[in-house]
Amino acid sequence: MGTDGPPITIVLADDHAVVRSGLRLLLERTGDLEVVSEAGTADDAVRTVLGHKPAVLVLDLNMPGPLSSLDAIPRVAEASPGTRVVVLTMQEDPEFARRALRAGAAGYVLKEAADAELVEAIRRAAAGETYLTPSLGAALAAAPPAPSGPPDDLSEREVEVLRLIALGHTNAEIAGQLYLSVRTVESHRAHIQQKLRLSTRAELVRYALDRGLLEDG
Repeated sequence: MGTDGPPITIVLADDHAVVRSGLRLLLERTGDLEVVSEAGTADDAVRTVLGHKPAVLVLDLNMPGPLSSLDAIPRVAEASPGTRVVVLTMQEDPEFARRALRAGAAGYVLKEAADAELVEAIRRAAAGETYLTPSLGAALAAAPPAPSGPPDDLSEREVEVLRLIALGHTNAEIAGQLYLSVRTVESHRAHIQQKLRLSTRAELVRYALDRGLLEDG
């Protein structure tokens, strides 16, 4: 399907090159979608978006690297406010869809339904609308939100750092476990304390216990 206007520009972010190649072929044969660049990690996706300012970023939810895809979504909004994010994933759990939409994604499409649904999601996102795989939409409406998901506007990474702080780890130990620099851990810790308005380790431990953040480990 072609259009009279310019094509919708897209950056593809997936850690499998063969998946990106297949998606590029699928999208570019529509006539109104143009893949301008690709990325293999969430960090690369943010940088590539900053360089190209595409209309839409198609983002795989599970990619390697220090930055998670969920954390990349708000960073994309900062780097390029005009770029909308469509998440493409194998994750059928409605909670992942809820988190992605809460982070600012405009679309959530399952890889098994990638063909027509992905094209529709991209077009809707570029038009300022949202798109959710229909089967997930019903599940999301029926499922109550997880009680202890990322609380109080903390990112997934900040929850990880908070949990390790509460377990008694030093900044250097946390940096080693999460493959981050000590400076990055210090920055996360400052953001956590600012968001939660807590200043001491004891307060952070109490908060983590109250939210059930220590029960997994």
